[in-house]
Amino acid sequence: MDVIDKALAWLLSHPSNLLWGLAGVVGLCTLGAIAGMILPLVQPAKDHTNLRERVASWWVMIALLAGALLIGWPAVVILFAIVSFIALREFLSLAPTRREDRLIILAAYLTIPLSYFFIIIDRYGIYLVFVPVYCFLVTPFLMACMGQTRNYLAAVAMFHWGLMTCVYNVGYAAFLMRATSAEIMPAGPAGLVFMLLVATEFNDVAQYVWGKLFGRRKITPTVSPNKTWEGFIGGWVSTAALIWFVGPLFLPVQGGALATIAVTLPLAGFAGDVTMSAIKRDLGVKDTSHLIPGHGGVLDRIDSLTFTAPLFFHLLAFFTVGRF
Repeated sequence: MDVIDKALAWLLSHPSNLLWGLAGVVGLCTLGAIAGMILPLVQPAKDHTNLRERVASWWVMIALLAGALLIGWPAVVILFAIVSFIALREFLSLAPTRREDRLIILAAYLTIPLSYFFIIIDRYGIYLVFVPVYCFLVTPFLMACMGQTRNYLAAVAMFHWGLMTCVYNVGYAAFLMRATSAEIMPAGPAGLVFMLLVATEFNDVAQYVWGKLFGRRKITPTVSPNKTWEGFIGGWVSTAALIWFVGPLFLPVQGGALATIAVTLPLAGFAGDVTMSAIKRDLGVKDTSHLIPGHGGVLDRIDSLTFTAPLFFHLLAFFTVGRF
């Protein structure tokens, strides 16, 4: 009982808004699990395996995220570093690399511990320029030193895009945990990460649901034929409303600042989704891997996050978190 009491006391030491938010996510996942059990009885002719797989995967992802948020910033940084590694591995396994690019591929993987090290030591100024500036300069220099000129420009652009997307942009989600405690945050730094992820994933789900229910007009027919204007607008409005009404429980902003985040974040999520769809279509694949049952790969799951994380971070930095 003493262990249970200590565990309960540790859990209750976290901001109540964060605990209620996590409980709400668990509740929604429970409803999905119930739906996965009921639908086969109501619609026995249809195959609901994908739904059950997706819900089971959500349980694992929610458990990992909740555990990291409750443990603190070191766990969140480690979790996102692993996510960056898997996402970059998926990207490089699909991208048209050559045998002579092996040294550059090794250098690309080394940027992950270096980039996240700057988060660990809380050096935002260095993190801000490490990948966009110095990796941007070093990568083409190394390729030139190796004498690789065949498809040189395309290869340089491909490697740098992978680093920016899978490492740099994703890292912003982890850097939210380093926000100073001096700021007034209703749910602490973990609440910032929680709100970012909830809004990003909710936007994906809302666009899918609205598109299934009312979708008629294709918005990007040659890139992602299943996306419609109705789904995009429905998801945009729904996510903006979620951020507007739920955001004050987790974010240190209100009024015009909150409205700006509510309006722009769903647009960024849509942009990330469509951009990754264009890349996969160019590479001739549907999913980046089959690591997550029912979802595809890690990069499939975080495609929207690669656009929303830096925008969310910089908007908060502009409006409230002065140290950034």
